[in-house]
Amino acid sequence: MIDYIQFIKRKCLNSLSKPTFLIVLFLLLFSTCKGPGGVRLIKLGHGLGITHPVHEAMEFMAERVAEKSNGQMQIRIYPNQQLGTERELVELLQIGSLGMTKVSSATMESFAPRMQVLSMPYLFKDDAHRDKVLKGEIGKQLLLDGEDFWLRGLCYYDAGKRSFYTKNKPIENPSDLKGLKIRVMESNTAINMVKSFGGSPTPVSYGELYTALQQGIVDGAENNPPSLYTSKHYEVCKFYSINEHTAVPDVLIVSTKVWNLLDDQEKIWLQEAADESAVYQYKLWAESVEESYRELKKAGVTILYPEVAGFSEATESMYKDFKISQPELFEIVDQIRKVE
Repeated sequence: MIDYIQFIKRKCLNSLSKPTFLIVLFLLLFSTCKGPGGVRLIKLGHGLGITHPVHEAMEFMAERVAEKSNGQMQIRIYPNQQLGTERELVELLQIGSLGMTKVSSATMESFAPRMQVLSMPYLFKDDAHRDKVLKGEIGKQLLLDGEDFWLRGLCYYDAGKRSFYTKNKPIENPSDLKGLKIRVMESNTAINMVKSFGGSPTPVSYGELYTALQQGIVDGAENNPPSLYTSKHYEVCKFYSINEHTAVPDVLIVSTKVWNLLDDQEKIWLQEAADESAVYQYKLWAESVEESYRELKKAGVTILYPEVAGFSEATESMYKDFKISQPELFEIVDQIRKVE
């Protein structure tokens, strides 16, 4: 038990006061439990704000679980990195001290290696192609790829298309990124992509990015419109170049240590609610993208639409390297490209 507590504290709670640490530790130790009346409670932590479409979808899922189970199963949500960063939350799932989280499929690369194919730039032809892949057999197989690492994917959430936003100058072609420090997720694929454009990739936690931009630790970042808007990064970065280099989905995951504690009916309730929340989230996401563009323009952000061809060509070297270094994964890329 001592080693277990020290692991949690070392990973994400060592900056907390002792009383706060003890409270959060108590919450984590009971990531899923049956309370009074046999109610099953699962705790879900994530790093996004409460106005984000993903958080709203999670709330919808919690409501559906409660309705389906007639109150016998409940999900309690902790947003805004209350319980740790994205990677730290994944690690807490692995040891079973947290029940569920949302993670970018890019972050999942370290835990479910085959999922890194979803982070490859310009992988999908369009939205319809992406949806067919994720909802088809390839997508379903990838959701289960992390089970050997105690992580089970329940569904995908739309995380849109990622583009560059910067502080001091617009990005109109790959050469404009030369020498710029660009924040990326902890993903080798994202790091290699920024390098292919000539930029200097710099992993930074999403929750720490606003300060990193303010202080000049990084010169810019890359993300989708709702994330740029809801994070208020537009207050620092006034240039948004829509080159849409990746369409990396989010993944709702559950600890297999928690999943295996559920009975068959509870698993059905949770999976059905997750699938329904994904449908709801896709609708919210489309609305949020439109709203974000409107609000970013009102806030004085210059939105540019550079030619995509130059960016796409610059990333071809990644596919060549991928084919040589990881032929098994490149086969999945081929399968994705053949989906009609």
